[in-house]
Amino acid sequence: MSEFTHFTDTGRARMVDVSEKDQTVRVATARGRILMSPETLARIKEGTVKKGNVLAVADVAAVMGAKHTPHVIPMCHPVGLTSVEVDFEDGIDGDTAYIDVTVTTKCVGKTGVEMEALTAVSMALLAIYDMCKSVDRAMTIRYIQLVEKLGGRSGHWRREKE
Repeated sequence: MSEFTHFTDTGRARMVDVSEKDQTVRVATARGRILMSPETLARIKEGTVKKGNVLAVADVAAVMGAKHTPHVIPMCHPVGLTSVEVDFEDGIDGDTAYIDVTVTTKCVGKTGVEMEALTAVSMALLAIYDMCKSVDRAMTIRYIQLVEKLGGRSGHWRREKE
């Protein structure tokens, strides 16, 4: 048997069988950051970006991203999400502004929701870029990472403080 769970003995990709796993509450939190000019952040906060309310669109993009994860990540199981919480935090570090996006996904199921949280963060950050690219093409997306996960066989995991 292959040591990689998503491959058969002959090397073919497969979706893992989770039918024997217990249903448990599963929670995952992911975070990412988009760097931008302070002027771009000011326009987002003032609501003067021509395409509209940047964070409202990014919020919806995050939820849609979480819901559609199995459509873009080939071996992801569809899960019945029970909650998707999106949070934005902004700031200025030197001459660079940023927005941090944090998403927590939750379900009761046989497999976790880490990929849903990571996809949601990615989609929110990409939506921010799309909404503001006419103002600031130099925006940079960074640090997309899992922060914490709860539930399932592996239990609780939390990223160490950096």
